[in-house]
Amino acid sequence: MGWLDEITWNADGLIPVIAQDAMDGRVLMMAWMSRGTLETTRDIGEAVYWSRSRQRPWHKGESSGNVQRVRDIALDCDGDTLLLQVEQAGDVACHTGRRSCFYRTLDGDGWQVTDAVRRNPSEMYGGTNDE
Repeated sequence: MGWLDEITWNADGLIPVIAQDAMDGRVLMMAWMSRGTLETTRDIGEAVYWSRSRQRPWHKGESSGNVQRVRDIALDCDGDTLLLQVEQAGDVACHTGRRSCFYRTLDGDGWQVTDAVRRNPSEMYGGTNDE
């Protein structure tokens, strides 16, 4: 039994992945990986996710330059979620131009934006939010 067989993949052959800043612990984003993208991530040392909308591998930073260099890959106790400790290039992980995709917090009955845009998405994607 290989290391990939110890993972509990969902019905689509994917596993949810949390990317966390290796330096300060901030949760940057959540994405999905397939067997192939997880193997590639391990092999090249940079995060490669599975894009469910495009149905293809997505090398984080391929169009924005905001690459995630992987420092550690951990599997949770149930074997159904991964945690990546990453070094985030450009200090922007979210396609909205923010450091984290988790930039809204619940305040009473509404969502409050807590992180400012650090880089205009059109500068990263040429007018599309494609990452």
